[in-house]
Amino acid sequence: MRKTGLYFGSFNPIHVGHLIIAEYMLEHSDLQEIWFVVSPCNPLKKKSSLLDDRQRLYMVNLAIEDDDRFKASDVEFGLPQPSYTCHTLVHLAEKYPKREFCLIMGEDNLQTIDKWMNYEWLMENYDFYVYPRPGYDAGEYKNGNRIHFVDAPQIELSSTMIRESLKQKKSVRYMLPPKVFQYLDEMGFYR
Repeated sequence: MRKTGLYFGSFNPIHVGHLIIAEYMLEHSDLQEIWFVVSPCNPLKKKSSLLDDRQRLYMVNLAIEDDDRFKASDVEFGLPQPSYTCHTLVHLAEKYPKREFCLIMGEDNLQTIDKWMNYEWLMENYDFYVYPRPGYDAGEYKNGNRIHFVDAPQIELSSTMIRESLKQKKSVRYMLPPKVFQYLDEMGFYR
């Protein structure tokens, strides 16, 4: 069984913080690969601020194309909307029976996991690799036997901040992978 970490996100846009966390998870855990699962519609977020699904997937591919430990996944594009993690995991388990899927998430998401559909089932059946987020404490879950806290670097960088900076015509060059920055700049996204 290949241990595959699923890093779900809007990636609107993907930034260096996402890549730093993904690489840290690979290097400091027993995960063997990471799939960036681009979510077309997170039920807990507004869709109006999202770039087109394919544009976000394209940017993830640009960001990771030189690293074969990573894969961009559009698995949720063909599933019913909104996307629920439990449905995606059932689909992936059927399609890839030789992989052991695990979830990668920030401590902020773990703190609100009780809002997720079938969260008890998820916590009973899947390993969670959790990285710290500034200002959040999911201490109540620290003793869960399938919860693995990974002391990854805390990066105060968000896609929201990047989008806001672009709207204000401020540079975000070093916050994005170079090819993603070039693509956003050429396309004029988020301006």
